Amino acid sequence: MSKEYAEKILELIDKSPTAFHVVENAKAILDSQGFTGLKESDVWNLAAGGKYYVTRNDSSIIAFQIPKKDYAGFRIIASHSDSPCPKLKEDYEMDKCGYVRLNVEKYGGMLLAPWFDRPLSVAGRILVKDEKEASGIKSLLVNLDKDIAVIPSLAIHMNREANSGYSYSFQKDMLPIVSTSGDSEDSKYRNATIMSLIAEAAGVKTENILGNDLFLYISEKGKVWGVRDEFIGSSRLDDQECVWCTLDGFIDAAKCEDRETKDYVSMLCVFDNEEVGSRTKQGADSNFLENLIDRINDNLGRSREEYYTAYANSFMISADNAHALHPAHADKYDPVQSPKMNEGIVLKFSARQSYTTDAVSAAFVKKLCEDADIPYQIFVNHSDEPGGSTLGNISNSHVSINTADIGLPQLAMHSSYETAGVEDIDSLRGFAKVFYNA
Repeated sequence: MSKEYAEKILELIDKSPTAFHVVENAKAILDSQGFTGLKESDVWNLAAGGKYYVTRNDSSIIAFQIPKKDYAGFRIIASHSDSPCPKLKEDYEMDKCGYVRLNVEKYGGMLLAPWFDRPLSVAGRILVKDEKEASGIKSLLVNLDKDIAVIPSLAIHMNREANSGYSYSFQKDMLPIVSTSGDSEDSKYRNATIMSLIAEAAGVKTENILGNDLFLYISEKGKVWGVRDEFIGSSRLDDQECVWCTLDGFIDAAKCEDRETKDYVSMLCVFDNEEVGSRTKQGADSNFLENLIDRINDNLGRSREEYYTAYANSFMISADNAHALHPAHADKYDPVQSPKMNEGIVLKFSARQSYTTDAVSAAFVKKLCEDADIPYQIFVNHSDEPGGSTLGNISNSHVSINTADIGLPQLAMHSSYETAGVEDIDSLRGFAKVFYNA
């Protein structure tokens, strides 16, 4: 089943070029499984046994299932919907030297070199005038799904040091070409070249567009590759691989016949803006999860004391991909504990607490894996390489519960095209199901 699920994951990633599309596609899956969508602005009437989801900013989503009987706590898995990429600025077209170029800025910790000389497209959301809406404004998803841009490299003849190391200027080197000059001067709208395509794709008039959150993405589709079809290559594996694997496990757990007898609220969180620090209203550093837990408690008529006991009895998994051992750079990894692709999920540790795993949470995860025969590995940073962080410890500043950081091993993290192992997909799917039914 590994290759079949890998192709399913790749199809979902291809359909989700931005965080907004991740949430829209997750909603469609949850709708098909009988989950009810809620709005934060509405009064809720939750019921025991109910299945629900709520979104914020159209780029973060939390789904949850309440057991039939009174619950003791929460079982939470959290991942993130965003990935590093170029983001279009508000006034994003530049006409210079006979070309129309997009004025973009860096979103997240991008690995820059892989973005050069590849076909790019644009996707995101736009806000348009709509008098049918109470606010007079409507949000629309858009995906051009067309090769419209390239960031061209400077020829080796003009940069002889290109292969000896080059320090990129994002403002100078990373602006993609989308057209030759010509249309801009004749148009009432400065951004007519791309904006007209955006408007056409959304089915609206250009002059009715009031705002946008638009991003560039690699047009190349994800694929299974390798001598034995053991790898997947795709954009946005970090962190959509975890999003779709854990959502699949969450759905499978919800289907279990004994699910209604469980003592825990199952909860799946997908937060936006992890790649830029999570400090937004829809990020892990917001009150989104905390407020939701509070509302569930109050809606079901539970006391404040029961609210605090539920916290004490809860557990969270922060699911964000991990670094697989790179064959050319083994010296950058811990000499003993360096994960490999297709050898299981990764349990991540850090003495500086950039990962939340401690002895207690590690023991719980290890026991779940060993009881269910799910392979797992350990990741710790090389002692001279501080490494990155993830959303677990950030979320814990608002919802302070036992948490472990896990992920799937991959190469080329934050590249425009990343690599991971096919077999590991089944491991994470299986772990999520076991975790929710534990």
